[in-house]
Amino acid sequence: MRAVVTLLAALLVSTASGENLSRDEARIVAALDARREGAVALLEETVNIPSATENLAGVRRVGAVYARELEALGFETRWAELPASMARAGHLVATHPGNRGKRVLLIGHLDTVLEKEPFRREGDRAYGSGVSDMKGGNLVIVEALRALHASGALRGRRITVVLTGDEEDAGVPTSVAREALTSAARASDAALAFESSTPGVAVIGRRGVGTWRLHVTGEQAHSSGIFRDERGDGAIYEAARILARIHDELREPYLTINPSVIVGGTDVSYDTASKSGTALGKPNVIPREVRVEGDIRYLSAAQFDSARERMTRIVAQHLPRTGAMIDVVAEYPAMSPTDANRELLAALDGVSRDLGQGAIVAQDPGERGAGDVSFVAEGVACLDGLGADGGNEHAPGEYVDLARLPALTRRAALLIYRQTR
Repeated sequence: MRAVVTLLAALLVSTASGENLSRDEARIVAALDARREGAVALLEETVNIPSATENLAGVRRVGAVYARELEALGFETRWAELPASMARAGHLVATHPGNRGKRVLLIGHLDTVLEKEPFRREGDRAYGSGVSDMKGGNLVIVEALRALHASGALRGRRITVVLTGDEEDAGVPTSVAREALTSAARASDAALAFESSTPGVAVIGRRGVGTWRLHVTGEQAHSSGIFRDERGDGAIYEAARILARIHDELREPYLTINPSVIVGGTDVSYDTASKSGTALGKPNVIPREVRVEGDIRYLSAAQFDSARERMTRIVAQHLPRTGAMIDVVAEYPAMSPTDANRELLAALDGVSRDLGQGAIVAQDPGERGAGDVSFVAEGVACLDGLGADGGNEHAPGEYVDLARLPALTRRAALLIYRQTR
């Protein structure tokens, strides 16, 4: 009798909403709708565990909650430790054994930027540290899988979940810090990432992020001699000239180069770890040294390589009586838009339309920062922006739209189901 009631409920969901779903998919949707308040309770539990990246114990506690939930769905879980020298908590890896359909990797992260703002609910909004980025996204993963399990659709599916513990501040070197993620990707056919969603769009491209450090020197002397051939222009003028050339000559879509801190004078100290420094100078002395640090963002490895070569060439053409050198390093790789990513986007668009949620198009890559999915983007089809809909990420008052969560979780569940068939 219970099975008949469940089936009727599922069919009513499909018919009443005008959805174009199979009978199995309607069962999945019905299972999700039965868990609305339970899902919010799980979100509250995780948000109330402080888990900033540097809070290693807190990150592990959040991971234990998700491990508990995934193990109840038939997943095998393990904790991927990182070297103690990295001062990072590690990652949760969960695998669902099976031999049916494509192999799908689901990506989230356990850590947050801020912590200590507890969960609170005000109408259709829930507030708290990390509630959107990305404990809300992790919730979408878990609840989508729970619905597949409850409807019997998870049986035999080959799914891996990786929830990293340091997405907000990745351990170095990233080749070690992301090995568990890249290893899972090598054994997958597609990767779905659950960073925050934006209505009507999904992510097939994210810009990579690197850092650069510029060091300029000049000849220290009495200021009355500046601009003369035997003294030159000094370090500060030369640094300004180099930065102006970079500003004027490296302008192209999706490439941004930002000088974030500059220290210059006669005596300069700069600490790369704290991004802070001091400078001493006198008005009647030509400055001897300048240090600049910033970031660079790019949409492909080729774009990064080209920008680095041009920046290096500009710096090498420093003026007489000055010295200059620059170091440009890629840290987070780019997720370049590919045909395989576009196929995943088309699949998501089909799910969204069948659910009556409207069309989904590609989000402008310039609107997204770096993310874990970029580390696997070269070897597997990827799609991101599948998580919760919220705002104020990385700031006090972070929130998630609870009214949108059920629709987003339905969408994720059916996308996973169709991708693993």
